[in-house]
This record gives sequence, structure tokens and C-alpha cells, in this order.
Amino acid sequence: MASIPNGYHGQYLRIDLSLRQFEAVPLPADVLRNYIGGSGLGTWILLQESQPNQNPLSAEAPLIFVFSPLVGSPLTTSAKFAVVAQSPLTGRINDSLSSSGFAISGKKTGYDAIVIVGAAEAPTSVVIDSLNTRFEDAAELWGLSSSQAEAKLSEKLGPKFKTAAIGLAGEKLVRFASVSHDGRHAGRGGLGAVMGSKKLKSISVAGEKQVQYAHPSELSKYAKQLSKDSFGPATEKYRELGTVGNLLTFNRLGALPVHNFQQTTFAEAESFSPEALAVSHEKTRASCAACTIGCEHIYQLKNDSPGNSKSVRMEYENLFALGPLCGITDSETVFQASALCDELGIDTISAGGTAAFAMECAEKGFIDAPELRFGNGQALLELLAEMVHQKTELGQLFCQGSRAAAHAIGHNSLEFAPQVKGLEIPGYEPRTLQTMALGFAVGTRGADHNRSGAYQVDFSEAGNRFELNSESIGPAIEIENEAAVMDSLILCKFLRGVFDDKLASMSEMLRLVTGWSVDAAELEQTARRIVTAKKWFNIQQGWTPEEDVLPQRFFSEPVVDGPGKGTLISESRLNELIQQYNLSRGWDKSGWIPNDLLHELDICESF
Repeated sequence: MASIPNGYHGQYLRIDLSLRQFEAVPLPADVLRNYIGGSGLGTWILLQESQPNQNPLSAEAPLIFVFSPLVGSPLTTSAKFAVVAQSPLTGRINDSLSSSGFAISGKKTGYDAIVIVGAAEAPTSVVIDSLNTRFEDAAELWGLSSSQAEAKLSEKLGPKFKTAAIGLAGEKLVRFASVSHDGRHAGRGGLGAVMGSKKLKSISVAGEKQVQYAHPSELSKYAKQLSKDSFGPATEKYRELGTVGNLLTFNRLGALPVHNFQQTTFAEAESFSPEALAVSHEKTRASCAACTIGCEHIYQLKNDSPGNSKSVRMEYENLFALGPLCGITDSETVFQASALCDELGIDTISAGGTAAFAMECAEKGFIDAPELRFGNGQALLELLAEMVHQKTELGQLFCQGSRAAAHAIGHNSLEFAPQVKGLEIPGYEPRTLQTMALGFAVGTRGADHNRSGAYQVDFSEAGNRFELNSESIGPAIEIENEAAVMDSLILCKFLRGVFDDKLASMSEMLRLVTGWSVDAAELEQTARRIVTAKKWFNIQQGWTPEEDVLPQRFFSEPVVDGPGKGTLISESRLNELIQQYNLSRGWDKSGWIPNDLLHELDICESF
């Protein structure tokens, strides 16, 4: 094997919980260059470690924690890790990212990734350091929240160990359970349930192994300038207002999903403005590990809040999903619901989307739940708890997510279940953001605003957000490619506005760390490879072109309010654009991948 590139350890740790064995597996240098790290490298490893048509919750299905060459470097926002697996919510690839000290400590163990296969017979914690990997009994941690488990392990192992853990939802195999560390979450897609299916409560990491950088002096100089730029006007809105400020903007534009996507504006939106929230709740600000932006806005809860939480970190997505989407007008109730999701260990977007779907089903008489109505905050809190504890029929039904629940309920309820490929839709109304609608439909992870930022095209001066336009395909692919590279390096998306040329800037960072003579053109090819590899994994797991679609509601029910009143998505036109998107990606018009493209991009043809 070629020499290990700077920035890497050149190996991943493979842990078999069934056999209670572990081994170091070499990572070829060309693979590292072709897939970088994070989501990209995680996709390559997932292809190597998986079998076709596997069950995401089977013992054989791999769960992968992936770092990147930038982790541990002085570059701001680089303390991130990816969790990659087949989603039990969608059956398709899922890569969830999180920022925390777990990434830095994990990289210091001497591995570029940690792969978990097999399943333990009883609750287990894995402890990894530079010298050893050991398996410990986790019976006393089982049933605790992730934060409680972290605290106990920190007391036992010492502060140098950082722990990623699951809460009760992961243990109960809720299909949208999260993996958490230090109050931050790899939330989407239910990877906490994958951990739970393996009886793996936690992974604790610490180490002393460092990597070398190709150009340390230049890297330090570049990092100082990037830190300065990251604290400038491009990120000011995140720092001063936080992403909660997006809610009023989306409401004004008629792009805010309300009452399970039945409306696009919310009369009580002003109660969720940053100014109103600052008056109603005490607030502090914080930063992720190794970050200079400082975008976290943490609100204090009232004394009568449920659970053990005293504060909650709020972003636009949990505010929208547990507020307007469910018709909740009281900010304290929304904060309590978000804190409850964190404590139980569930993704707030899928939790809110599934709850909103349940409310509409109840109002239509499809399920027997007279209290479950839009605007009923207490019913929302109770349903969230029921979905995790699963002691009621409602909890057992909706813990599977909106798509599975719709199949069980019938009454054509799948037409308004707010999901794509099983992943609940985030806070963007597709009928008034129609390039985003295309991004949702073709997304390999499902409806996703972080992997496909096509809304940037809708909001641009050149975009027409009320119509599907073939001229939007090229810019949408460009934005998707940029996201694929950022998620592989891994860098925070809030840096996008800092860069004049994103791919050129990211290639320079990679050059300074690794020494590779990489440029923007190579990174664009790398992004193409990563996106295609994700699609290839989905094909191996049973994907068909019929999955690239939106709920029927967006084709048959016009917008009833706001600037986009009367707007629909043309289903036939969307299908045309999906075909054009596929061809632009080098796939055939239905989305199948030609063998010559697999060879060209060095993607394995079979498992």
C-alpha cells in the first residue's frame, strides 16, 4: 500500500460485537483521495461492509463513525464526525453529521473511522483508546438518556473520554432515534435505532495519536484568516439571531409548512421571532467545538417543563416542526417538546412531521384520538413520549414514522404523509420552493435540506420559485456537489457565505493538510463520485425510480394562502426534470447507473 497521506491514519477500526473482536483495516491512499472522509468515506466503507437487500436492523448491517483529514486541524468548524448506515426509517443510505469533541477524541484513537458490525447479547459499551478496545457491561446505563449515560461514563472513565450514546428511543428501536454527544445529535434517519439493535449503548473514545500536516505553517496562516472571516458579516445573522430567524422570513414568503403542509403561513409567527423569544425566555449563546461562529442559541425552560432538561438549543428546524407544522402557538410548549425529543433521543424533524401527520389523521377520523388536534400542545407532548415508550397503540403506530404509519392506517393517507423515501420533509414548502421540490424528490437520503440546498436557487434572483425550470438543474447539482464535499471534509454549511469560490477554497484546505495537488475540478469529480456511490448503495438495497416522488398532496392540493396561493407542482413536469437531472448526473433518465460510469468513477460494481 502507498504511504499514508498527511491528515490520515490510513486505517479504520472494525469491531464485531457478536464475536467481541476488533481489528484494524487498512484504507488505501487512493480511496482516501477519492472519498476524503465523513459522508464520502463513510459511503465507500458502507459499500464494502454491506450485503444487498440487507435489513438495517440486522446484526450484519454496519454502523460507521467517520472522521476526516481536517478533524483536529486549526480550521474552524472542522470538529465534526459522520454517522453512516442504512436507515431503518427509509431503507436507504443515511449519513448524519454532528459537531463535538467526540470527533477530535475519536480521531486521536488512531483511526479514520470506527465500524461496528454484529450485535451484543446484552447492553454493551465500547471503550476505545490509542492502545486498546474493550467491551464493558452497560446494564446500569440501559434506560438512561444519552446525557445521563455520558455523565456516568465521564465520571467512570475520566474527562478525556468523549462519548456518543443513545437514549431510550434508540433502545426501543424508534425508527427516527438519534445518536448524541454533548447535547448535539446525529439525528436524521434513525441511526440511534441501529445502535440499539446492536445492544450498543455508547462508544467512548480518547487517544494521543496525532496526524501530520503537509504545510503546517501555511495551514496555520490560512486557518487564522478563515477564523477571522467566519466571524464576519457572512455569519452575523446566525450569531446574532440564530436560525430561528428563518421562521419569519419563510412565513413572509409563504414557504413555511403549517398544519402538516396544509397552509404556508402562520398567523402566530411573530410569537416565534427571535425578538419575542428573547423577551419570553432567558437565552445564552454558545459555540460548537473548534468553531468561531458561535451560532448556538440556548433558551431556558420554565420550572414546570417535563423531563430533566432545564434548557434547550433551538434551531429553525425544531421550531418549525414542533410549532407551526403542528399548529402550536405557545413557544414554551415548543421548547418543552424539543427538549423532550432531545432527552428521549429522537429527531425533531421526523418527530414533528410524524406528529403533524397523526393530528391530521385524527382530525379526519382515520384514527381514534379525539385529543390529538392541531394546536393541542399537551397532546403533542404526550404523543412524543408515547412514540418512544410504545405502551399505547398510537405510540406503537407512530414510532415507525409517517410513511409506515400511513401504510398501516390506509384511507389514502400516504398522499399527505409528509415524507420522501420515508424521511420526513424539513421546513421548506415544496409548492412555493419548486427547485427544492426537485431536490427533495431525487435526494438519496430522502427529503433533505442539508444534502440538497436547492432552495438557494429558489431564493436567488435568477430563480422562479413558483415554477419548475430546467435551467435550475445545473445550479441545483452544483450546490448538491458542494454539499457532498463539505460533508466529506467535514465543514459547517454556515461557512458557505464566507467563500468566494467554495470548491477552490476547500481544495486549498485539503492541499494544505494532505499535500495533494488537488483543485476545484478534482473536487467536483469527487463530489460526483460520492453522490453516485450513495445512489449505487440505494440501488443495491432495492431502490426503484418510483421512489423519486413527492406526496400526492403537492400535486393535487393548491396552496391556500400566502404569496403562492393557488400554486401546484406539476407532476408530469417534475418527472421530466427528474429525468433531466439523472442524465446530467451521467445516469440514465430513470436513475439507473451505467456500468461504464461505475468504472470511470472507481465505484465497486458489487458488494
